[in-house]
Amino acid sequence: MKHLVVFTPSGKRGSFETGTPVLEAAQQLGVDLDSVCGGRGICSKCQVTPSFGDFPKHGVFVDESAVSAWNAIEQRYHDKRGLKPNRRLGCQLKIQGDLVVDVPAESQVHKQVIRKAASSRKIEMNPATKLYYVEVLEPDMHEPKGDLERLKTALAEQWNIDDTHASISLVKKLQNILRKGDWGVTVAVNSTPSESLRRIVNIWPGYHDASIYGLAIDLGSTTIAAHLTDLRSGKVIESSGVMNPQIRFGEDLMSRVSYAMMNADGASAMTNEVRKAINKLVLELAESAKIEPEDILEAVFVCNPVMHHLLLGIDPIELGQAPFALATSDALYLDAKDLNLVSLIDDARIYLLPCIAGHVGADAAAVALSEEPNKSKDLTLIVDVGTNAEILLGNKQRVLACSSPTGPAFEGAQISSGQRAAPGAIERVEIDPKSKEPRFKVIGSDLWSDDSGFDESIKKIGITGICGSGIIEAVAEMRIAGLLDESGLIGSPEATGTARSKPDGRTYSYELFANKDASQPAIQVTQGDIRAIQLAKSALYAGAKLLMDEMEVDSVDKVVLAGAFGAHISSKHAMILGMIPDVSLKNVTSAGNAAGTGARIALCNINARSEIEQIVRKITKVETAVEPKFQEHFVAANAIPHKHDPFTELRKVVQIPSPSFNALSGKNGKLGRRRRRA
Repeated sequence: MKHLVVFTPSGKRGSFETGTPVLEAAQQLGVDLDSVCGGRGICSKCQVTPSFGDFPKHGVFVDESAVSAWNAIEQRYHDKRGLKPNRRLGCQLKIQGDLVVDVPAESQVHKQVIRKAASSRKIEMNPATKLYYVEVLEPDMHEPKGDLERLKTALAEQWNIDDTHASISLVKKLQNILRKGDWGVTVAVNSTPSESLRRIVNIWPGYHDASIYGLAIDLGSTTIAAHLTDLRSGKVIESSGVMNPQIRFGEDLMSRVSYAMMNADGASAMTNEVRKAINKLVLELAESAKIEPEDILEAVFVCNPVMHHLLLGIDPIELGQAPFALATSDALYLDAKDLNLVSLIDDARIYLLPCIAGHVGADAAAVALSEEPNKSKDLTLIVDVGTNAEILLGNKQRVLACSSPTGPAFEGAQISSGQRAAPGAIERVEIDPKSKEPRFKVIGSDLWSDDSGFDESIKKIGITGICGSGIIEAVAEMRIAGLLDESGLIGSPEATGTARSKPDGRTYSYELFANKDASQPAIQVTQGDIRAIQLAKSALYAGAKLLMDEMEVDSVDKVVLAGAFGAHISSKHAMILGMIPDVSLKNVTSAGNAAGTGARIALCNINARSEIEQIVRKITKVETAVEPKFQEHFVAANAIPHKHDPFTELRKVVQIPSPSFNALSGKNGKLGRRRRRA
């Protein structure tokens, strides 16, 4: 009997016989799971976490009986070195039913590439947290004021800073620091834009001239990226990122909402996981930058609405059903202790940008702050490509926003040979229109596959799969090479003229790379992969068309691809697929991680917070989930590039052939018209 096994975060899946070790299943699928000892339970490199419960996204329910019992080898290792809670050794864990298995980052040979580096940007500095040196009057029996009150008086008299507040945790250490500094101290004060609330967040004896730092954190559904920033200069000292551990509860947002609905402690479990990941990331950033975590005095978060609620510990159930009500949409000021961010001092201040609507979150607000469509003369479409795409359309007159459920296909999930962006993943593809032969590049090598020295350059990393940018280029190249028709159907070897078109059940697959190691599967683009990409790109295009309908326009002047993924896809290939509306390619640009840039702007300039809070109130939200025309646009966008829209600008620079494989007769091995099932 065979069972479906799904590995996260790679998204790779396959069917395996009862009793197959998880490590063996991972090796057969090419999952990035480390092992040094050959499966003897000695090295512990193959640690995994089996997940139990209902996983609608994967179409499985995982019972605890789906895995073998804890055995003596695991107990021996646990007694000697210890295993984290819920961890198992992949070499000892055997498959006994349908299973979802998470491979933690430390068990991966090739660590995940978090493509959310800080974009170069000049930012006017006016941070909310600043340092002030004051000299405080010593206690006087004839003036019965407390140390805190005299500190507040000093701030008011010497810096015109009135109405300051301090927590009890700061008051506890105040007296010792005042006396240690001989009544001269440096105070870190955090202000809100209106200065209605000023908080003392830290205090040092004497004159403290060291830098203080803040964090700009882009909390995405797939990755968490953080930029450690000097609050005096605005310079990004260190950037890093991790996979969002919530991915094991569901790859997309609605899967996580469903998990919260179907499990009593589902929301709290996801909250705990993401907070732990953030705490670990903060400590790693501080260590890498060689600073003390207590010098990080502020953090700004941007995130989509589901991540927003789960970060705050709010059950996201209402976001899974109309009218998609947010518990709160306003900007929030909190203390680190409110979010259990123990890696920061209790009084470190947290700012969350406002959400635009139930499905358009603070990350979209950050993109608006960074890209400023409200100040543009040109009608600009901004697409933040991700598992859940946020789309903005606007100019000086008006700005519209919507979200579109693209799913994880653009990030390599739900793709037969798909994987996250990591060394060994194919990220660029070209196919010769005449020979139909491919060439490609992989992450970790600067050479193309047909360059001399390529094999040597990838000897350590191998060719392990295809990531999001790679699958987009592969499908688009197949279309312009005549391997794929407008409907998305792959042609037979006879119809396409290449033996790389391989029979695959009742359809065909295109072989991108044949592994020399016969035990490793070939990397192919299957008909199922094409359909997954079609669904994702159709949702994206349909969202953009809804905004254009609302704006009463048939075209836009500029397209901006935002997000880490948007920064790595080819604008030409995106348009060939029909991901974005037709426009001159010179007017398609990449903004990089615009949400992260928006977070940095809000971190470094307190006035920007007031600005974005006002902008958000003026943005018109279009709800794709209940808009009748969404389905009409979605169906038309299934064609590549589109069923009706002519894509005139694209056809000026790209010749798109017009084969039709669906109408061919069934003779000579060619695929005949498929009959609809009754």
